[in-house]
Amino acid sequence: MSSTSNSTESAGAIAGPTALSTREPRVPAERLVAEMVPPPRFGAVRFDTYIPDPRQPSQTAAVKALADFAGGLGGAHASGAGRRGLWPRRARRPAGPEPRGIYLDGGFGVGKTHLLASLWHATPAAPEFKAFGTFVELTNLVGALGFQETVRTLSGHRLLCIDEFELDDPGDTVLVSSLLARLVAEGVALAATSNTLPGKLGEGRFAAADFLREIQGLAAHFRALRIDGEDYRHRGLPAAPAPRPDEEVAATAHSVPGASLDDFGTLLDHLARVHPSRYGALCDGVTVVCLTGVRPVPDQATALRLVVLADRLYDREIPVLASGVPFDALFSEEMLNGGYRKKYFRAISRLTALARDAGTDTSAEAEAERR
Repeated sequence: MSSTSNSTESAGAIAGPTALSTREPRVPAERLVAEMVPPPRFGAVRFDTYIPDPRQPSQTAAVKALADFAGGLGGAHASGAGRRGLWPRRARRPAGPEPRGIYLDGGFGVGKTHLLASLWHATPAAPEFKAFGTFVELTNLVGALGFQETVRTLSGHRLLCIDEFELDDPGDTVLVSSLLARLVAEGVALAATSNTLPGKLGEGRFAAADFLREIQGLAAHFRALRIDGEDYRHRGLPAAPAPRPDEEVAATAHSVPGASLDDFGTLLDHLARVHPSRYGALCDGVTVVCLTGVRPVPDQATALRLVVLADRLYDREIPVLASGVPFDALFSEEMLNGGYRKKYFRAISRLTALARDAGTDTSAEAEAERR
């Protein structure tokens, strides 16, 4: 996104900030497929860039287990040549009881997405024959392409990585259970991350007992790998920066090329009118998100939409500068004790990290202006 027009570039002027709440992006299905790769934050990660906590042996064990898993996905046609030629047809269905999937279970901030992206990079196949996306992005892909076309699109892949695997409603449970069963039958290897063990998905969110068969079927595809530890995003770092005054947030938005500026409440209302599959496109070209009047979210539906936006901002490494209440006051005690609590804690952790990034970036900008 160009931040200046031709008439102002010569004068050194900066165009005013955009507002996310005025954007209504359209995302074609082809883009959804093309973007099923690790996001920018995880584009260069590898197993050897993951720094295990020496006090948490499960982290070192996870690196080895995933490296071994990636090595087991090699073989003929590793370059991805031949859409349907990755496995002989008769060998597509896995033999024996060993699950053809690995499931990283652990709290937020232990590096699960880093490891999942590292697995994607380490798997010996061309990028078009391995897919990486969040659970929301996967269900959005089915919505855009249809079930059968999604199966056809992904069935030639060597690996499907699903980040933030969480079942929020019965429809998702049946849909994903059916989809993964079809892909596993085609020989696609699976890898997923979540804050919830596969056999416990859906608990506290809907009548999971009524869908026990589907949940157990999902769990059967995976070997669970537990990763313990504290949130690395805040390990040994100073406290989160305090919210800024409205005037400072607005001034930053007007001085930084590519910045956006929104009233928090107006943005939350807009998110209700934009499908979550488009939240990434909503942020296209934005260098820093500036928010005024941040306040506790009013209800669960709004909170869950905010979680998705926080994930997309974090994936794209877009700093967030805000006024109002601190991010750890966004969600009520009832929300933080409910079935979606892990999502909310993840959002708080990620937004806090982005707020810290914004503080660093704006300090550097101010220093550059002084010089």
